[in-house]
Amino acid sequence: MKDFTVNPDFVIRDEASLRSLFQATHPLAAQKCQNSLDIHAQNFIRRSPFLCIGTQNLDGRADVSPRGDPVGFVEILDQRTLAIPDRPGNNRLDSLVNILANPSVGLLFVIPGFDDTLRVNGQASLVTDPELLKSMRVNERTPKIAIVIKVTEVFLHCAKAFRRSHLWDPDHFQDRAEMPSLMNMILDQTTGAPSDGDEMRKLDAGLEDEYKTTMY
Repeated sequence: MKDFTVNPDFVIRDEASLRSLFQATHPLAAQKCQNSLDIHAQNFIRRSPFLCIGTQNLDGRADVSPRGDPVGFVEILDQRTLAIPDRPGNNRLDSLVNILANPSVGLLFVIPGFDDTLRVNGQASLVTDPELLKSMRVNERTPKIAIVIKVTEVFLHCAKAFRRSHLWDPDHFQDRAEMPSLMNMILDQTTGAPSDGDEMRKLDAGLEDEYKTTMY
């Protein structure tokens, strides 16, 4: 694939140039931003089993990480404070290391079947308070860390992106078998996947077994 180069004549370099391409913001879009979690935001969070958290280090390297758990896994500590349990992962710790360098985070809460989402921005810290962590136990396993977020901005996000993508429409679901397994792709990208189909199936089964034992 040939490298793509952006023509500098078509690069937007300032906010005025950007805004000139769009109509003015609808008053409701500006007014809907809250600085605390009202009843609707709290109800949305309590229904959500999934979120994405966006972080950035001091050099500007950005990262977005998915977080999922049983419905209502994010604890609402008060109208301006949330706590997210950190479950076992790949131990890259990208989000956590970024938070240490730059506490500003953005959250996107998703509810299966809902086309609208909830966005929350704030300042995060990594907390090891035993009482807080104990309240987040699942299957008798306690997280090592919670991400505690002081909320600075909250607003509901419209349904356009989810409706354009048909995310929840079964008629638009794709067949997972049309791509290699996760383990196969990662091995292709690193040490090389085995050509023997039986060996690859054993590796895939091993990953499924690991999911069962290390989810929490």
